[in-house]
Amino acid sequence: MPIDVNSAASVQDVHQVLMKVPQITALFWITKIFATTFGETAGDAVSMSMNLGYLLSTFIFSLVFIVAVFFQIRSKSYHPFLYWFAIIASTTVGTTLADFVDRSLGIGYVGGSALLLSLVGISLFIWHKSEGSISPHVVNQPRVELFYWLTLTFSQTLGTALGDWSADTAGLGYSGGIALFSGLILFILLLYKLSHISRTFLFWSAFILTRPLGAVVGDFLDKPLSSGGLDLSRFGASAVLLIAIVLCVWWAKKTEKLVNDPV
Repeated sequence: MPIDVNSAASVQDVHQVLMKVPQITALFWITKIFATTFGETAGDAVSMSMNLGYLLSTFIFSLVFIVAVFFQIRSKSYHPFLYWFAIIASTTVGTTLADFVDRSLGIGYVGGSALLLSLVGISLFIWHKSEGSISPHVVNQPRVELFYWLTLTFSQTLGTALGDWSADTAGLGYSGGIALFSGLILFILLLYKLSHISRTFLFWSAFILTRPLGAVVGDFLDKPLSSGGLDLSRFGASAVLLIAIVLCVWWAKKTEKLVNDPV
């Protein structure tokens, strides 16, 4: 049966068909921060606590990420748990990859951040030149999805390097890093509310900044007391964060169902 594009219900139906990513709500950002923090603690748990090293850990998480994105692209619609599993995989591989680039290759936090910022910019530029848009709201074609996940992974890796830079090289410590990136995210929120700056630009800015926030929060949770952290178990912190992510995704799915299928 043809869809009547003039009805509000039909417009919503079309939007749901095109949807391969979640709607950008406050709950999305909360879940994203939990996921990036989990990426830091889980990445460190595997690479450091399990002594697998940055390179092997990156290889393991990369395989998981590739499999998750493969199924995400093959899916015909948005599946919340599959999407957030891919996000988690990207943020863990971002943690170990950034640590490998910054520390094992000896580039340092500044050099690593500059390199990864360039990769984010190049990815967005090629995406825009190829598709005419870098909007995160309708991502439903395989090539667009590849650009989306590639850019997302570069941004996750960049965020890890920025978080480490702020806490260590810039000397802000974990609490200072948390204050810095929380303040920047709030500034972007103010720009969203009070200005007409491109919403796409503000989205990617906020998306990048949630990663260093998660990185410094994760380090604050599991680093030794002598370094300014709480010295919590990486595995314990990761388990709690994973439960929080699952609850957020479950609640978002339940809320979406209530909106689409009102009593």
